[in-house]
Amino acid sequence: MTAPSPDPNRPILAIVGHGMVAHHCVEQLVADGALARYRIDVYGEETLPAYDRVHLSEYFAGRDAASLRLGSEADYRHEGLALHLGVKVTALDRARRTLATSAGERRYDKLILATGSYPFVPPVDGADGTSRLVYRTLADLDQIRAAAAGARRGVVVGGGLLGLEAANALRQLGLEAHVVEFAPRLMPAQLDAEGSAALRARIEALGVHVHVSCATESIKPGQRYRHRMNFVGGEALETDLVVFSAGIRPRDELPKLGGLAMGARGGVAVDECCRTSDPDIYAIGECAVWEGQIFGLVAPGYQMARVTASQLCGDGSLRFQGADMSTKLKLLGVDVGSIGDAQGATPGARSYRYIDEAGASYRRVVVSEDGKRVLGAILVGDNSYYDTLLQYTVNAMAAPAEPASLILPAAGGPPLLGADALPDGAVVCSCHNVSKGAVCAAIDGGCATLGDLKACTKASTGCGGCAALLKQVFEHEQARRGVKVDKSLCEHFAYTRQELYALVRVGAIDSFDELLRRHGRGSVGCDICKPVVASILASCWNQPIQDPKRVVLQDTNDMFMANMQKNGTYSVVPRIAGGEITPEKLVALGRIGQKYGLYTKITGGQRIDFFGAQLHELPDIWSELIEAGFETGHAYGKSTRTVKSCVGSTWCRYGVQDSVKMALNLENRYKGLRAPHKLKFAVSGCTRECAEAQSKDIGVIATERGWNLYVCGNGGMRPRHAELFATDLDDAGLIRAIDRLLMFYIRTADKLQRTSVWRESLEGGLDYLKDVILEDSLGLGAELEAQMQAVVDSYECEWANALSDPEKLKRFRTFVNQRGGDPDIVFVDERGQKRPADMKRLAGQDAAGAAENTAQGGGRIIPLIEESLS
Repeated sequence: MTAPSPDPNRPILAIVGHGMVAHHCVEQLVADGALARYRIDVYGEETLPAYDRVHLSEYFAGRDAASLRLGSEADYRHEGLALHLGVKVTALDRARRTLATSAGERRYDKLILATGSYPFVPPVDGADGTSRLVYRTLADLDQIRAAAAGARRGVVVGGGLLGLEAANALRQLGLEAHVVEFAPRLMPAQLDAEGSAALRARIEALGVHVHVSCATESIKPGQRYRHRMNFVGGEALETDLVVFSAGIRPRDELPKLGGLAMGARGGVAVDECCRTSDPDIYAIGECAVWEGQIFGLVAPGYQMARVTASQLCGDGSLRFQGADMSTKLKLLGVDVGSIGDAQGATPGARSYRYIDEAGASYRRVVVSEDGKRVLGAILVGDNSYYDTLLQYTVNAMAAPAEPASLILPAAGGPPLLGADALPDGAVVCSCHNVSKGAVCAAIDGGCATLGDLKACTKASTGCGGCAALLKQVFEHEQARRGVKVDKSLCEHFAYTRQELYALVRVGAIDSFDELLRRHGRGSVGCDICKPVVASILASCWNQPIQDPKRVVLQDTNDMFMANMQKNGTYSVVPRIAGGEITPEKLVALGRIGQKYGLYTKITGGQRIDFFGAQLHELPDIWSELIEAGFETGHAYGKSTRTVKSCVGSTWCRYGVQDSVKMALNLENRYKGLRAPHKLKFAVSGCTRECAEAQSKDIGVIATERGWNLYVCGNGGMRPRHAELFATDLDDAGLIRAIDRLLMFYIRTADKLQRTSVWRESLEGGLDYLKDVILEDSLGLGAELEAQMQAVVDSYECEWANALSDPEKLKRFRTFVNQRGGDPDIVFVDERGQKRPADMKRLAGQDAAGAAENTAQGGGRIIPLIEESLS
C-alpha cells in the first residue's frame, strides 16, 4: 500500500533531545505513519546523531563513534522529517508555542521533551579546579582521555553503575584507578551488603581501589599528584584527575521555564499517557517523572516513547504503568544482575542466599511470604542464572517447591527455564518490549534465522542482554514447528565443529581443500570455517601452521605468530615453562628487549612479554630468542599458553610437593597443543594456593598423598571457578587424566568454546565427565591417550620452523617495495618505556608533522600480505 503524500501545511511536532529514547521515539512515529499528520523537527544539542550510550565504555576499548551510532542517515531522510544537530533549545513559550534555540526561534504544535539527564556534581569545594570531568557523553570521554595524558592515578567519585564504568575507563587508559563512594557499599541501589562485598572483592582483584563511606570535603592542589581529595574525618587521597559519577539529575530547565508541573525532586511530571500538565506537551526518558519516580534505564524510556507515539498517531491504547528496573551488567568484566525486589523490601519477603567467599560470587533470590512467587534476585559473578530468575519474577510464575534450587550450584550448570514454560505474554526483550508471542508470530511470518528475527522484531538489538533467551526461544519454536534447527558451522559446511573434527579424524583428512571437496560446499571457504578447520587440523595432526596449504587458513595472529596490538605492532612472548628461568636467559631477554626498543612487561602467567615489534623485526627477534634457548610461547594461538607455579617444596616451608617440576612436566608436554580456545594451567605446591590453580582450565594442587586435579575454570569475560575433579593422584595418574580430558574437550567442544562453557554444556555435568575420563565409561581412554601422545611426539617450535624456510620468511615484510618498518607508527615515553602514541591527540597537536610524514609516503605503500598469500 502506498503511503499518502505528506501535507505541507500539517502541524509541527517538535522533539527536543536526540539521545537513545528520542531516536526510538522517532522510529516509532515514522513506523506509525506520523509523517502523514505532522512535520517533525528533532533538535539535538550534541553535534553527533543519536548513539548507543549503553555501550559507551567500549569507546575506550577501541570502538569508534561511528560504530556506536543508532540507525543510519536514511532514517532521517523522510520528507517532512528534519534533524537539527548542534542546536540547543534554551526556552519554551507555551502561550506562543515557540522554542528559543541557538539557531533562532522555532514553532511547534505538539512537543515531546526528551532532554534526558545530566551528571550530578556534588557541591565540593575545589571541584571546579578539576575541570569537572564527568562520564556521560562521547565528548566527556574525549575530555577524560585528554586529561589522562601523562597522568598516573585517577579517581571516580561515585560507586554506582556509571561510576564503575568510569573506573574501568580509567583502567583502560593505563591509570591506577580508585572509586570513592559516599555510601557504605558499591551499587547501593542494586545490591545488598553481601552482593556489594562480592563485587568489591572482584574489582579489587582487578587492581581497582575502592573507598566506601567517604564524603569528599574539598579538592586542593596535591604534592605528588595534581589534586588532593580531602575527606570528612581527615583522610585524604591524591590523584591526577577526578571524574564525577555521583548520580544523575533530570534536564528539566525547559519545563520549568515553561511553567509545567514538576516532580517534588525535579523532572517534569507526566501521566500514564506521558502527557505533561500541558496536553500538547509530552515528556519521555530521564527528564520525566511518573508517580514520583525517575527511570534511569533505557528500556523504560523506550516504553515511554512507544506510549507517546501511540497517543500522537496511533490508537492511543498504550499506557505507561511503570517499568521493570531489572538489569544485567558486566562491570569491569564482572557479571552483576539485579532483578525486581532485589533487596527484599516487600512485607513478609524471605530470602535464600548462596555465598562463595573464595570465588567472590554471590546469589540471592527473594520470594513471597508463602514461598510461591519469586519477587527478585541479586547475582554477582555469574549471570547464567539471570534469564530464568527474571522470567519467574516478571511473569509471576509459580516458584519451585524449593526456591533455593534456583541459585544453588548443580551438576550441568544453573537451572534453565524451558522456552515452552514461558507464557506468550512473557517479555523476552524489555528494551523493545518484544514478547514470546511476538517472537512466535515473527517466526510464523517467515523469519527463518536468528538474524531475520532480530531485524523483524528488534529483539536483542538494544542492550543485548536477552540474546541467550531469544536464541533459546527461537530454536525451541523452530523445533516445535518441525523445522530442523540449523547448527551448520557456516554456509560452506553443514556440520558442527564436533562433526567436522570426527570427519577429519576418521577420513585422515589433512587439508582444508580436501575437507571442503569431500564434505563442504563452494570453493574458497570463509572467515568462520577457515580458522576452525585450521584449529582442527592442528589438533589432529600437529603439522606446521606456516606450510603453504595451512597458512592461508590462519587469522592474523597465527599467520604472523604474534599478537597484533592496537597500533599495528606485535607482541613477542617466548615460552618460560613453569615461570622458571636462569639469570643467563634473563640477561638475554633484557639484551634483546633493549636492542629492539621493546616495551617489556611480566605477564600474569609468569612470562616476559615484549610489545612494539614491527612485522619486519619479528624474524630477527625470534632468531636471537631461539639462539638464547627460547621457543615460541604460543601467546598468539588458541592453544596451551602457560603453566603457572609457585616454588613448591623446593623452597617454600609450606610446600608438600615439587610444584615447579610438575609445572615443567605439564608445560613441556602440552606446549603446542591446539584447542577450540586457549588453555591455561597452574600448579600449587600446597593448599595455600599461591599459583591460583582454581581459576585455570587445568589446576593442580599438591596434597600430602599426591595431587588434586581441578578442571574447567577460567578468568576473562566470564570468570568461573574450577571444579574438583580427582584427588590424591600420583604423577602418572594425573598426566593420564589430563591427557584424556583435554583430548575429549578438543573432540567435543564447539568453536571458540572455553573449557568452562564446554563443561556447562555437557549433559550430565561433572559426574558425566568423571565417568568418561576417570572410569572410561565410553571406552575411549586408550584412544584419547594415544592421540595426545601423537601430538606430544610431533611438537616443533613454529618459529624455528619458519626461520628455517626462506619462503616463509617472505611473509614478514611490511611493504612490497621497501624492507623497513611503517613510518606512521609513533611511540612516546611512559614510565621509562615506550608506549603507542595517541594519534588523535598528536594529530591535533602537530598537524604539520603528520602532514610531513604523509608527504614522505608514510603508510601509502601497498602492503605485501596479499602478494605473499597469492
